[in-house]
Amino acid sequence: MTADDVRESGEALAERAMELPELAHARTVAAYVSVGSEPGTLALLDALHARGVRVLLPALLPDNDLDWGGYAGEGSLARVQHGGKMALFEPTGERLGPDAVTEADVVLLPGLAVDTRGMRLGRGGGSYDRVLARLERAGARPSLVVLLYAAEVVEHVPEEPHDRPVHAVVTPSGVRRFREP
Repeated sequence: MTADDVRESGEALAERAMELPELAHARTVAAYVSVGSEPGTLALLDALHARGVRVLLPALLPDNDLDWGGYAGEGSLARVQHGGKMALFEPTGERLGPDAVTEADVVLLPGLAVDTRGMRLGRGGGSYDRVLARLERAGARPSLVVLLYAAEVVEHVPEEPHDRPVHAVVTPSGVRRFREP
């Protein structure tokens, strides 16, 4: 995909996502900044921020867990290289701790694919598995939404005992629900 394709997909993704009732009523959303050829998230982050939503973004810790910080526009991000891993865009402000995600009404998750049951295939680092386990331990029940391209919604992905289904997937072309939050 060209840079223009990724940007246009990100704009369409933001439009579809902003139509979700969960996001319309959210006060706090945990999200992420897309990298590489992932569907672009900056348009969505800006739309949420403009609406007055508190947007939390992850900062990768050395053990692959996630800390969180606030998003205040593209200028509040810094490109951070994590050893041999890919570079990520992370919030530059105050770190709020790994438990800050438990305050989110909606958690937007990255992934490689999601299947027809709502099972998400991540990148294998376990960062979001830890987030989902943290939410469960805290008794937090945010809406879990994966942001993908339509071709990444597949029939079946591998599943492990710790995996949890998501509530919905948003693609640039639409929304598919799997279960109510």
